[in-house]
Amino acid sequence: METSFKRCLSTLDLTLLGVGGMVGSGLYVLTGTVAKEIAGPAVVISFLIAGIASLLAALCYAEFGARVPKTGSAYMFTYVSVGELWAFLIGWNVILEYMIGGAAVARAWSGYLDSIFDHKIKNYTESHIGTWNVQFLAHNPDFLAAGILLLATAFISFGVRVSSWLNHIFAAISLAIILFILIFGFILANPKNWSAEYGGFAPFGFSGIMSGTATCFYAFVGFDVIAASSEEARNPQKSIPIATAVSLGLATGAYILVSIVLTLMVPWNTLIPDSALSDAFYRRGYSWAGFLVAAGSICAMNTVLLSNLFSLPRIVYAMAEDGLFFQFFAKVNPTTKVPVIGIVVFGFLMAILALIFDLEALVQFLSIGTLLAYTFVAASIIVLRFQQEKTEPSDGAEQEQSPQHRAPAVSAERIAGEEMKEYESFSDKLQLVETRKKGKERRETGHLKAAFEPYLKFLSDCYPGEVVTISVVTMMFCAICLCSVLVFGSNQLHLPKWSFYLLLVIFLIGFLISLFLIWVHEQQKKTTTFQVYRTFQRLSLLSVDDG
Repeated sequence: METSFKRCLSTLDLTLLGVGGMVGSGLYVLTGTVAKEIAGPAVVISFLIAGIASLLAALCYAEFGARVPKTGSAYMFTYVSVGELWAFLIGWNVILEYMIGGAAVARAWSGYLDSIFDHKIKNYTESHIGTWNVQFLAHNPDFLAAGILLLATAFISFGVRVSSWLNHIFAAISLAIILFILIFGFILANPKNWSAEYGGFAPFGFSGIMSGTATCFYAFVGFDVIAASSEEARNPQKSIPIATAVSLGLATGAYILVSIVLTLMVPWNTLIPDSALSDAFYRRGYSWAGFLVAAGSICAMNTVLLSNLFSLPRIVYAMAEDGLFFQFFAKVNPTTKVPVIGIVVFGFLMAILALIFDLEALVQFLSIGTLLAYTFVAASIIVLRFQQEKTEPSDGAEQEQSPQHRAPAVSAERIAGEEMKEYESFSDKLQLVETRKKGKERRETGHLKAAFEPYLKFLSDCYPGEVVTISVVTMMFCAICLCSVLVFGSNQLHLPKWSFYLLLVIFLIGFLISLFLIWVHEQQKKTTTFQVYRTFQRLSLLSVDDG
C-alpha cells in the first residue's frame, strides 16, 4: 500500500471515473451506427451480450486491482504474473491504444461541436489555412481537437482531486442528459418502428446481432481506468471491485435503454449514424431537445478524454519505475502527487495526433490491442492463482528448492505399499491410516490434486504452476485456431470437409485437455481480496437458497 501517489479516491470517485470512461462518444455515435448498419433494433441484444462479456473481463481487472493495488493496469498485472517481456509488449500496446483512442475522441468532439455551428469552424480552417491531400493525414488540421486535449492536459496536471472533481461535473451532466433522453424518448416512442413493416426487431438475423456485439464490445473499454487508479484509491481491496461492477452496470443499462429509445423514436433504417440521437429529436420537431443532446454528447466526450489522459501517464510511470522506460517519467511532483512530465509529454503527443492524422484507419486496430490486453489479464489471473505465495525465508536466508523438493516427495499410496511390512503393531497401523487420510487432503498450491496423482504421476516432477502456465498458453492457441477455422475455413481457406472437421476436432480436444490439466491442480487457498469465481459461487448459492 506504500506509494508516491496520494491515496484519496473513494468508491464514488472510482465509479464515476469508470462511467466517464465508458459512457462517451459510443452512446451518441455507436448506437446509431450499429442500429442502422449492423443489427437494427436488435442492437439492444448486442449491447446486453457485450456488457456481459465486458463484465467478465472487468472482474479479472478488479481481482488484480484489489490484489495488486499498484498503478499500471494491464501492464502491471502482466508483469506480476508472466514477467517483463510480455509486460513490456502489453504496456506499449496499452499506451498506443490510449493515445489513438484519445485523439480519435478529440476529433469526434470537435466534429460534434462543429456540426452544432453548421461546420463554420471547418470551413474557416479550409479557407484560411488550407487542406492536405496526403495519405493517412486528415483533410485539414483540426486545431479545435488539439486545443481541447491541451486544455484537458493542463487540468489533469493540477492533481488527482482536480481531475476527479472535473470528471464528477461532466459525468453528472452527462447522466442527467441521459435521464432526460430516456424519459422524453419513451414519451415519443412508437412501437410501430419495431414492426414487420420496417423489417422487424432483428432484420439482420442472429449474425447481425453477433456482429453488432463485436462492435458494441468496444463501447465498454474505459473500465480499466479504475484498475489504473488503484494506487490512488483509499481502500483498493474494497473500492475497485465495487466501482467496476457498479460502473459497468450503469454503462450497460444506459446503452441498452438509449438503444431502445432511439429505435422506437424513429425507424432504424432512417438513422443518421454520426448524430443519431440529436437528429432523432430534431426530426420529431423538438430542436431544443436535439441541441441539449448535442451538449450532453460533448460533456460525455470530455469525460472520456479525461479518462484517457488520467490513465496513460500512470501506465508510463509504472513502466519507468520498473526500468522499462525513460526514468524521468517515474518522477512524481511533490505538490500535486501526479507524474506531471508524463502527463504533459503524452498529452502533447496526443494533441499532435489529433491535429494532423486521419485516425479512422488506426482506430480499427484498437480492437486488436484491446482484445490482446484483456486476454493477457484473464490468462494472468489463471497463472497467478496457481503460483505459490511468496513467504519470508526462515533464518534470514532463502533456500532454493529443486522440482523434486517442491513436488510431493512420495504419495501416500506408495508409502503404504513400501512400509506395510515394517508396521506390525496396532499403533503403527493407525499411523498408516492417518498417512492415507493426509494423502486425500488439500495439497500445496500448484501441485496435482491428490485424487489425480496416481494417474498423472509424470506431472509430479514439474515446478508448482508450470503445467498450468503451459496449459493456459496451449488453451489460448487452440481457441484462436478453433475460431479461425470456424470463420475462415470454408470460405477463405477453401478447406475440404474432412480436413475442416478434423482441424475442429483436434483443436477442440487440445482446448479441453488444457482445461482439464488446469482443473486437476490446486489453486491458492482463500485470500482476503476479491476473487472472480468466488463471487459467482456466492451468487449461485444465494439463488439456491432463495429457491
